[in-house]
Amino acid sequence: MAYGYRNRILRINLTDGGHRIEQIDDDVVRKYLGGRGLALPFLLRETRPGIDPLSPENTIIFATGALTGAAGPAIPRFTAVSKSPLTGGLGASEAGGFWGPELKFAGYDALIVEGRAADPVYISIRDDTVEIRDGRGVWGLETLEAEEKIRKELQDTKTRVLIIGPGGERLVRFANIGNELGHYNGRNGLGAVMGSKNLKAVAVRGTNRIPIADEERLREITKEFARTFKENKQGWTLYEYGTSATVDSLVGFGALPTDNWETGVTGQSTDLFCDRYNEQILTGRKGCYACAVRCKRVVSVKESALTVNSRYGGPEYETIAALGSNCGIYDFNVIAKGNELANRYGLDTISLGMTISFAMKCYGEGLLTDGDTGGIELVFGNSKAFLSAIELIAKREGIGDLLAEGSCRAAEKIGKGAERYLITVKKQEVPMHDPRIKTGVGIGYAVSDIGADHMVSPHDPFFADGQSATFLGLKILGVEHPADIFEMTRNKARNFAISSRYWRMQDCLGCCHFGFAPRGSMPIERLVEMINAITGWDADISELMQGGERAITLSRIYNHREGFTEDDDRLPEKFTQNMKDGPYREKLGIEKAGFYRMRSDFYDEMGWDRDTGYPTKERIFELGIDALSPGGGT
Repeated sequence: MAYGYRNRILRINLTDGGHRIEQIDDDVVRKYLGGRGLALPFLLRETRPGIDPLSPENTIIFATGALTGAAGPAIPRFTAVSKSPLTGGLGASEAGGFWGPELKFAGYDALIVEGRAADPVYISIRDDTVEIRDGRGVWGLETLEAEEKIRKELQDTKTRVLIIGPGGERLVRFANIGNELGHYNGRNGLGAVMGSKNLKAVAVRGTNRIPIADEERLREITKEFARTFKENKQGWTLYEYGTSATVDSLVGFGALPTDNWETGVTGQSTDLFCDRYNEQILTGRKGCYACAVRCKRVVSVKESALTVNSRYGGPEYETIAALGSNCGIYDFNVIAKGNELANRYGLDTISLGMTISFAMKCYGEGLLTDGDTGGIELVFGNSKAFLSAIELIAKREGIGDLLAEGSCRAAEKIGKGAERYLITVKKQEVPMHDPRIKTGVGIGYAVSDIGADHMVSPHDPFFADGQSATFLGLKILGVEHPADIFEMTRNKARNFAISSRYWRMQDCLGCCHFGFAPRGSMPIERLVEMINAITGWDADISELMQGGERAITLSRIYNHREGFTEDDDRLPEKFTQNMKDGPYREKLGIEKAGFYRMRSDFYDEMGWDRDTGYPTKERIFELGIDALSPGGGT
């Protein structure tokens, strides 16, 4: 008997309207763990190289982890996997909330959606009852209106709805997918993939209990976590501030992304400190299924012109910086309104903010004119222009039609040297963490399979102090020596190779990084206990991390077949330049030769060729994925 997972995948073809259930074996789940690990073999086998991501040939897969849906802390997550319309490579994005557990309750570990519907539709899944329903009545609606209408049509207020907004319908290349209006598969533009399939939503209601191998042990661990997580600095900070406290620490380094990364601190930066957030707009906290941390924000804006619906949640750090300081905005009311608009229309806030800040820079340099913008004065700090830009992008109107393509494609069309102001990796806009003060994050940006991503490994400060609780908690993984946040050494490459396997392991299993060491309060040893209590396995951390490595390696194989090479594993020129302001003024520009040596060291530590970054035959065979690798590796 399987514990924790269902051994079943639901496959739906929107072209012919058919569906079927496929069985998967226990050993497959244990080998790949779930999430993108489970999804990638299907994507590699069933889609041919070079397809248009917005064509019916593309497939989108929603895969839960082996732990998703169990009543334990910080394990609500699932992954959306497809070919990305933003990068042209692998598209993969995790989300928490409630939809992933509900898919498990309905009896499925994953959902594979193929083809394209002739007219707008949404999918309804209630246990074994699967319907493709007419979606013309919800097409064009914003996310809240559409979600409410779907629940009314299904006559079930407890249905969990995975949904795209008008941005996804209009194929904005950084459109996202949301559930419960506050949890997002945000990156890579996978909302546009759903839009290209005329698929507005997937509504799920499950009534089946998930079997657990050792329910008593799981209850003990869950109670322990709920009782103690606030005693841990990481856990308490997440509850009290969410991720907004990141602003305070980055301002201290002079590294808060500001005005399209032109600087890292201004006299207004302190206006975005976490205590001010709590004082000015915070009204409550929300969380994900069965998790006590409740790191999600609920906000209220009292300015009549900027009224915000609290059901859309509140901005987290990435949004505060992307829609705030990086666009010259320091008013939490405006940032919260921008966040609400993004969630109403279904847009990734990182790429949205970065694309607007890129346009602001181009406007300031004269590369975009009032004729291009429709008379909008697109300058840093112009709140009215900023909010108008979001609306235009979502509706693909005026300048918004250009910016809806993402900053890389926009730069190509603008010309005149606009590419100088791009800050992207693999055509995806970078998140709000500066690799000049976290060189390991820089490696993560460069080698990330989905384009620039800040969630590929724990960040450098966790490895910096050999006596810290976070560093000591990582020693079970094989991390032996601390590494300064600025250094570029083989030791740092090794630490990040080890921890990236662990991070991806958590993604595959359905874990939120905010629950477990080093970012959260549960020790890694206890996490392994919880995994075995849920699944009935006898796994150790080494076996589990190998599952994470399989997912990383399969991602590398996928991108290679789509034409990506080591030349794509690079950082934007911006980060080779010294900091302009703050305590490290005129310092810290990343030296390219040293960075590329560390990148080669990282390749080597991962079992990849030092020069090409492609996994070696030996490592591919060791991981048991040779059947999925054309040519078997280098």
